[in-house]
Amino acid sequence: MRPQPTEDLSPSLRRVRPRGRHLVPASVTVTFALIGALAGCGNSGGGGTTVSPRPTPPHTASFSPQPLPSALASSASSAIASARASASAAASSASVRASEFEASVSAETARRAAVAEKELKGVSGPGNAQSEVGLTGVPRAQSGGVPAALVTITNKTDRKASYAAQVDFVDARGHVVETRYAGAENLEPGKRQQPIVFSRKPPEPKLTARLAKAQRY
Repeated sequence: MRPQPTEDLSPSLRRVRPRGRHLVPASVTVTFALIGALAGCGNSGGGGTTVSPRPTPPHTASFSPQPLPSALASSASSAIASARASASAAASSASVRASEFEASVSAETARRAAVAEKELKGVSGPGNAQSEVGLTGVPRAQSGGVPAALVTITNKTDRKASYAAQVDFVDARGHVVETRYAGAENLEPGKRQQPIVFSRKPPEPKLTARLAKAQRY
């Protein structure tokens, strides 16, 4: 083996190069370290803690109450007035609502009821028009709390006819407490009328309307 020539370098300038290794500049090492640190902070799946900036509290000294716009204020006032009116209407007594409901019945209906009562005085039994007269209860919320019924009279014949109906209001035991009448005059074939009958008795005890007689004449 030949002896290797010795470099003519002073001890201060002589460097020993390890075999199989390459020197990496310090600047490159720092760069890799910085990239690794940033990657570790951004990896949420690796259990690292994510640092978020603390929110800055608002500066409340700059806040000041502002009046409502005129349109919004007007709408709010209207809503309050409407609510008060509704509450006042709801507080009305049942007798007042019943009076208003009764007043809605026309004078013509009252006249026909009187005619029907007269026609039924000579009728025994249920009459000859039970299949042409129907009865439907009116919800008490609409009748002011009093018992009421809608009488549906339909002319199922082929000629003009008049009708008289007797409606009995009965209690829970089936006893007749009050009797009312309804009628239709000169009703064309296939046509119908729907008069309303209602009781004048107090809301309690509760009464039920029942068709007692129906006569075609």
